[in-house]
Amino acid sequence: MTQSRRLAAILAADVVGYSRLMGADEEGTLAVLKAVRRELGDPKVKEHRGRIVKTTGDGLLIEFGSVVDAVRCALEVQEGMAERNAGVAETRRILFRMGINLGDIIKDGHDIFGDGVNVAARLEALAEPGGICVSAIVRDQVEGRLDCAFEDIGEQALKNIARPVRAYRIGPRPSGPHAGDPSTGSGAALPLPDKPSIAVLPFTNMSSDPEQEFLADGIAEDVITALSRYPSLFVIARNSSFTYKGRAAGVKEVGRDLGVRSVLEGSLRKAGNRIRVTAQLVEAETGNHVWAERYDRDLADIFALQDEITEAVTIAVAPAIDEAERHRAMRKPPENLDAWAAYQRGLWHLAKVTSEDNARAQRYFQQAIELDPSFTGGFTGLALAHFHAAAVFAQGSLSEAQSSVEALARRAVALDGADAQARWSLGLALLARGDLQGGQAEAERALSMCPNLPSAHGLLGAALIYSGRPREGVAAVETSVRLDPCAPASWLNMQQIAVGWYFAREYAAAIEAANRTIRAYPDYPLIYRWLAVALGQAGRTEEAREALQKALMFPSFDLYVRQRPAWMRAKDHSHMLEGLQKAGWTG
Repeated sequence: MTQSRRLAAILAADVVGYSRLMGADEEGTLAVLKAVRRELGDPKVKEHRGRIVKTTGDGLLIEFGSVVDAVRCALEVQEGMAERNAGVAETRRILFRMGINLGDIIKDGHDIFGDGVNVAARLEALAEPGGICVSAIVRDQVEGRLDCAFEDIGEQALKNIARPVRAYRIGPRPSGPHAGDPSTGSGAALPLPDKPSIAVLPFTNMSSDPEQEFLADGIAEDVITALSRYPSLFVIARNSSFTYKGRAAGVKEVGRDLGVRSVLEGSLRKAGNRIRVTAQLVEAETGNHVWAERYDRDLADIFALQDEITEAVTIAVAPAIDEAERHRAMRKPPENLDAWAAYQRGLWHLAKVTSEDNARAQRYFQQAIELDPSFTGGFTGLALAHFHAAAVFAQGSLSEAQSSVEALARRAVALDGADAQARWSLGLALLARGDLQGGQAEAERALSMCPNLPSAHGLLGAALIYSGRPREGVAAVETSVRLDPCAPASWLNMQQIAVGWYFAREYAAAIEAANRTIRAYPDYPLIYRWLAVALGQAGRTEEAREALQKALMFPSFDLYVRQRPAWMRAKDHSHMLEGLQKAGWTG
């Protein structure tokens, strides 16, 4: 098959919320999309001399010989879609995003490739629902030749594109007495907070039963309240987010109006004695879907149902936002980090579980403190990294590290005593120096402020495990893992489960938990000791010796064997030594 290179105008388009629309009504959505293609899209492409290169379930790629034809076609299609959507319920509207670029392409048979195509696809992702986004070269070619207006959105770093691309939003030129009057618009965008921010929109009642309206509103209100308990989140109050009830507003508009990075939207549908709630978390600036889920439940006890769905949505959303924030921070150049981004980079390195990454994490946490001395995250992150340096990687004195951790934690609590994460940090410090009751009290205090804080559940579990209540402790740690299975320090939670089962004399469960930790984090040193002791107690001598040899490779082995750590009871330490001896350790 021969290839040729040429200059072409490329239009990329996709359907906004395709998976949501298909999930709500697959057959109806497909029928509407086919009608749109047949009655509007295909005729317009033909009229403006375009060629549909390919289609996917939710998108199209179209080639034009003229960039003016491409833009004119896009404007007319979007105008036609606006007319078709008039009077259609917001949740049932078909909305397109479009991106247009002029650039080199490689034609291979019927298909086309190259940066010219890639840039168009990336620009499409920047467009608003029902909107068009174009590159600077398109704007330069079209301006003055078509009656349309351009909004400069600055240089954009596009995925897999080497250099930033200047982008513009494009639409029909305003007309009428208020054209160009900024007072008639939605106003300037609010500045983004210096931590993750979210608005929860009213959930849409898609059932024919108006009585379900209060349930839809109740779920959204409860999610707002639950997310507000997370100290790391900035959550828009109900009164502001509910101003969008019954209004047709895209997530980008909501993000600009309310000054948030993320928008949570959802819907509710009732059929007989069953109810379906869908929810999706969207990145406001790009329109990208971060997370989506569907919940099908029996409509028995309506208040219990509301609580159950609220908890499920909240548990899923908070970690999804944290993950998105870490990815955003890692995309920033190091010289442009603010305190929050530096903190997120520190967490990213902390999760790598190597001494080198732990040292990098300390530097980023210190940078966060220097950039904003009032930000508690820098202090809590640095406290954890200092603890890991001594307790995991045997770097420096453990007693000195414990003093440093406590000083940093107390500084965080002094800055904000109502910050649950700061309370968790202080609880960790108290636990590390052997004050198990104090550690448990701080964990419970943190949970009273933020009931779904994963790190506080993990701390509570550790305090219970080392206080002689291992089964209760394992349950608390498992709650932590369920709340945030991808947490930066999930390796520590996984180890604590193994330790808890070992102290409970459940050696098979301890072996399983230890092996699960090793599969996920093979470089984490402390877990091999617990695998060795559990195998030794289970009488699996050869496997125990092999695990012991790996444990002996790490300098941290002697740290907890020769001298009992402050947080471990004497009887539990003796139990550990017994397991080591059965594994072949001679001291």
